[in-house]
Amino acid sequence: MSRPLAALFAAAILSAPVLAQTISEGAQVTAEDYRRQGQAELARLKAARPVTGRAKNVIIFIGDGMGVSTLTAARIYEGQKLGRDGESFVTAMDSLSYAALVKTYSHDTQVADSAPTASAILGGVKLRNGVIGLGPEALENDCAGSKGKDVPTIFDFAQSTGRATGVITTARITHATPAAAYAHTPQRDWEASVPDGAQACLDIGRQLVEGPVGSKLEVILGGGRSYMMPTTMADPEYPDVKGKRTDGRDLTAAWAAAHPTGHYVWNAVDFAKLDPASPGKIMGLFEPDHMRYEADRAGDKAGEPSLALMTRTAIRKLSANKKGYVLLIEGGRIDHGHHAGNARRALEDAVALDHAVHAALQTVNLKDTLVLVTSDHSHTLVMSGYPIRGNPILGVVRNVDGTLAKGDDGKAYTTLGYTNGPGAVTVPRPDPATLDTTALAYKQQALVPLSSETHGGEDVAVRASGPGAYLFRGTIEQHSIFHIVKAAMTAK
Repeated sequence: MSRPLAALFAAAILSAPVLAQTISEGAQVTAEDYRRQGQAELARLKAARPVTGRAKNVIIFIGDGMGVSTLTAARIYEGQKLGRDGESFVTAMDSLSYAALVKTYSHDTQVADSAPTASAILGGVKLRNGVIGLGPEALENDCAGSKGKDVPTIFDFAQSTGRATGVITTARITHATPAAAYAHTPQRDWEASVPDGAQACLDIGRQLVEGPVGSKLEVILGGGRSYMMPTTMADPEYPDVKGKRTDGRDLTAAWAAAHPTGHYVWNAVDFAKLDPASPGKIMGLFEPDHMRYEADRAGDKAGEPSLALMTRTAIRKLSANKKGYVLLIEGGRIDHGHHAGNARRALEDAVALDHAVHAALQTVNLKDTLVLVTSDHSHTLVMSGYPIRGNPILGVVRNVDGTLAKGDDGKAYTTLGYTNGPGAVTVPRPDPATLDTTALAYKQQALVPLSSETHGGEDVAVRASGPGAYLFRGTIEQHSIFHIVKAAMTAK
């Protein structure tokens, strides 16, 4: 473990003292224990000193859809899976030194999608919903009107200063958040083709392989093979799945031709053979569509590397550049679990992202590397009721006396629920106490019936350690993250 990481985790342990142990052991926790916890945390905060030097390297973690309620629920879930007191558990994300609340509205909506929010983080301006990498003057679906409105990203700047760059996601590599690093398009859905009349715009897949930023990426890891393959081509893992490209092009072959020393892989075995110290760029596409949910990853017959493993590999690869690097790492399927009203899968992917953060902190030196964790937007997930300390976060609510909490209809309810989504029920409401609410496919009950749960519009968190991290404080605009990161990269 590196010295900066050891210091961080020592401080984190001090801030969550004997409570985690004594609760799980059934011992009596006293007022004095809580006082000691507060004093230890105060001492840690007073001892903290900002790192004001230049950020040679930047690692940006985005938990797609990872709002504050998800952070809290994932913390408890991660701790409980380890047999610990989940409420006082300290995650890797919790150990980061500085934090701020982030406003997530887009240029034209109170509740945004991932395209404008990821673009705000990486490009420094607010956009319209559905648009990637174009200024607010650009209208959704307007190819002709988008010309001349490209917004340079932090990846443009990194490459202009000679730094290496990489993008990792558990979603499709052409999906909105990763695309915000390298693409400019008036429609986030133009991943494998553009409609008639919009041929002046390149689809996102082509921008990844041919674009000024995408073509220079040293590391590309994620899902989305079918968006890079023609409709006549069968997937190497699933022969009955064909590509989605109508232009007849195999962009994986085009990438390999453009990078003859590069390494293209699509399964866990070949990924494990990669030597990050060897020359050549890396592209790994591990599913035709999104990568598997973390909870389902072991069921992939060809295998998929974990987000933590991809993070370690990317950092080792990019660290060879003496001028530094910028790396984007997205936990993309947190968002998808929430859209499905499926809290367990969402939390499993949030924990996987936390493990990736831990892997990064084990690997880098926080004296020259800025590590930040944030989200593009929230979801409608809520924690409610008055569950007893230690109650399973995916379970039904039990009161402090152990009795089952019930609604006015005489039925139990879960701690986690959604304001809207596919888990909505009609009268009479099923009683969750008669169901396995911890089952992998269980959908939490929701209020408004929708086939897909929506995003939430409340503030999200950004947390950071390393050079310039001290600038993340108070309540900030989402697009200010770009300007803080760039300032850290250019500090004296």
